[in-house]
Amino acid sequence: MDSFKPDSMQDAKLHFLDYLRILRIRKAIIITVFLITFTIATVVTFILPESYSSTARIKIEPDTIADIQGVSAGPGDATWAPYDPYFIQTAFEIIQDQVVLNKVIAKLDLNVEWGKRYNGGVPMQTQMTMTMLKRRLALDPVRNTKLIEITVYDEDKTVAANIANAIVEAYRDYRLSLRTEQTQRGIKALQDQYEEDETKIDAAQQKVDSLRSDLHVNDYDPNSTAPSPTLTAEELRVYNNQMIEGETKYVQLEKEVTELQPLGPEKLREVLPTVVQDPTLSDLLVKLNTAKQSFVSLKNDYGLANPDVTRVQSMIDELNNEINDRVSGIMSGLTSEMHSQKASLDALTDSVKEAKQKDLDDAGRTQPYWEAKRKLETMQDFHRILATKIEAEKIDIQIPKTGMVEIVRRAEPGKDPVRPNKTLNIVLGVVVGLIVGIGLAFFIEYLDTSVKTIDEVERAFQAPVLGVIPQNVGYLLEEGPDSQHAEAYRVLRTHFLFSRKDDKLNSIVIISAGMGEGKSTTALNLATVFAQAGQRVVIVDSDLRRPTLHKILRVSNNVGLTNYLLKQNSLEEVIQTTPVPMLDFMASGKLPSSSMSILNSPQMKGLIAELKQRYDFVFFDSPPILGVSDAAVLASEVDLAIQVIQYRRYPQPMNIRAKQLIEKAGGDLVGIVLNNITMSQDEGYYYYYSRNEDEPETTPQSSTADDPNKIGIKQKY
Repeated sequence: MDSFKPDSMQDAKLHFLDYLRILRIRKAIIITVFLITFTIATVVTFILPESYSSTARIKIEPDTIADIQGVSAGPGDATWAPYDPYFIQTAFEIIQDQVVLNKVIAKLDLNVEWGKRYNGGVPMQTQMTMTMLKRRLALDPVRNTKLIEITVYDEDKTVAANIANAIVEAYRDYRLSLRTEQTQRGIKALQDQYEEDETKIDAAQQKVDSLRSDLHVNDYDPNSTAPSPTLTAEELRVYNNQMIEGETKYVQLEKEVTELQPLGPEKLREVLPTVVQDPTLSDLLVKLNTAKQSFVSLKNDYGLANPDVTRVQSMIDELNNEINDRVSGIMSGLTSEMHSQKASLDALTDSVKEAKQKDLDDAGRTQPYWEAKRKLETMQDFHRILATKIEAEKIDIQIPKTGMVEIVRRAEPGKDPVRPNKTLNIVLGVVVGLIVGIGLAFFIEYLDTSVKTIDEVERAFQAPVLGVIPQNVGYLLEEGPDSQHAEAYRVLRTHFLFSRKDDKLNSIVIISAGMGEGKSTTALNLATVFAQAGQRVVIVDSDLRRPTLHKILRVSNNVGLTNYLLKQNSLEEVIQTTPVPMLDFMASGKLPSSSMSILNSPQMKGLIAELKQRYDFVFFDSPPILGVSDAAVLASEVDLAIQVIQYRRYPQPMNIRAKQLIEKAGGDLVGIVLNNITMSQDEGYYYYYSRNEDEPETTPQSSTADDPNKIGIKQKY
């Protein structure tokens, strides 16, 4: 027999099919929950009163930045509002708050109107009216804009429109009143500051006048903030230029005199004409040169004794004396000019220094006065600005502020009702019903730990599934070999024969974990199928606690297994025939006080050996293995054991425990039989018993033993 462990591909497919199987099995729950949910949604939808909607659209702007005490900048001043990510949400909360809704309730007299409609004519409390109004109010922002849509729902279309418009107007009035109140508080604060500053200015003026008198300040310019200098800036500039020019001229004269004084008369005659532009000296030098030339010429012609030579010599001497006097006079003049320039420069420097010192002295002496005067002027300037601001705000408060809340579109009565949305509600009822139904089905399936699929059995029990028995199977003794259920047992018989390791293993006990799993029916029908196939078969009712096979076969239970084991009757006396040829039956007999000692006796082992020799197959029906120990004893004494598990009856751990007890007792579990399968829901099991009715019945000894595909069984192992 091939390995029964499915590969990964089969696991994935079966896992997907399991979902479909759960939906088929639990379809009653799904349909019931779906119908309940759908019915409730439909009924509620048609019971709810119809409502109309009216929508108004407004544009809102944040308040501008305030400069003093919450007062915004005046006209002409640039205003700026920072980005506020919570501005729209804040506006939503304010619109739904009592500061706005109370005005709407009062304006439309909703306490009385809704009291007539919903409270038996008795006026409603404001809080109750506000709660109802909030439930009928919907606020939606227009994406990426400063627009807000205010929608109101009501059974009366006109009332819905009136409420929406009233909310818009109430919110606008609230913003305007809040802005006006803030502005008035700001103006009041400015006026208080203005009056306080007037007192301070008067005190500062008195201080300035007192300092002017005490410090003897000559302040003739009302705009001056410092004492007037002795020398103006222009005069100081001229004086500085004169000082620079005088110093330059003095340095030059001093240099010339210093260089000329060491020179002798002859040298001075040569140098002075290049230093000083003196026409007289130049003329004398020219005459001297001419006289010398004449003297040389006359001397050569007439000699020294000549009167003309003497006259020229006298002229030369006289010219030399004049030149010397002139040079001496020029030197004296240069020296005098140098000293005069020095004196003038010193006098000018002293005058400027004296004027600057006087200014410094006056500035230090009158400093308190000028500081007090500057402070006074600063206070007066701020006072004038404050006065201008107060007047500007008084004018600004009279100008309507429509930019903060602008009504873009007023609400109009709706044409058709919008609530309840019948189509949407019914569709949601369908969707929710399906979701809840399917979810509940899977939740119940999750809580259900019983055996559900062949794969679960093979994974959990590590044993093959030999057969799948459909629901409501009868007894093949009554239905006959052509019964629609017989094929399932023939498939079970074939798989059992293929699973045997040795043909000599022909004693089988049918075991289940608990009561009511179809163990006795499976044992009888399986034995019947073997007998119908031509094998000699005996079935022994070894359930000494609650025997049932004799009732099914309608035979006496007075003589049976216990009588043989107690040596009261022979084997031939306790074996009975059945309507099925080749099938014999051994009843349980009268119940002893202790069945365990009987089943575990040498007589029982001898009986099994004797029956194995007389019959091709020996089947034992046993009590539930978890209830008593009889089944474990039988499993240890016979060749093979088959465990019957009823579909979706007992938890898996219970059936796994039964398998463990069989193995612990030394029994050889050949496989599992899944019983009571609902084939209409679990189509995946259908191939276990469906076969072509025209095919001949086969046995492992026939030619089909080598080719199982010939008997119409889908190969799983």
